[in-house]
Amino acid sequence: MQKLMMGFLIILAALFSANSVNAAADLEVNTPAIAALKNSMQARHTQLAPHYGSGAIGLTSDGLIAVRDTTAVPLRDRQGINALVAAENADRNALYKEIAAGNGHPEWRGDIQSTFAGRWIDKAQGGWWYQKEGSWVKK
Repeated sequence: MQKLMMGFLIILAALFSANSVNAAADLEVNTPAIAALKNSMQARHTQLAPHYGSGAIGLTSDGLIAVRDTTAVPLRDRQGINALVAAENADRNALYKEIAAGNGHPEWRGDIQSTFAGRWIDKAQGGWWYQKEGSWVKK
């Protein structure tokens, strides 16, 4: 589990060290809101990681996550996984919005989300699922 957490931290670091969305965007911009979102996402990742590994959840092409295979989650845990996915997506959406606002350009939100979507997939561990052209693909 500690290895998975370190992997997630590396992914977050890589996402925030990207050169730019476009020439002027700073993905490393940091505000109290961004820091809180990153902390929330890091804490949740320990709960999500086993579900990425089992294939129950996957990375979507729009920078979010989705339940991909409910049969990979025991019935008693299905409501919990839906709540985790919803919380993660809320934080991801807020993160993209805050980074755009932190750059002084809320209109860049879509570009920032697209950039993160590609980077989440690029940095995903082998065996995780992601969307490509509307279909699920195993990395």
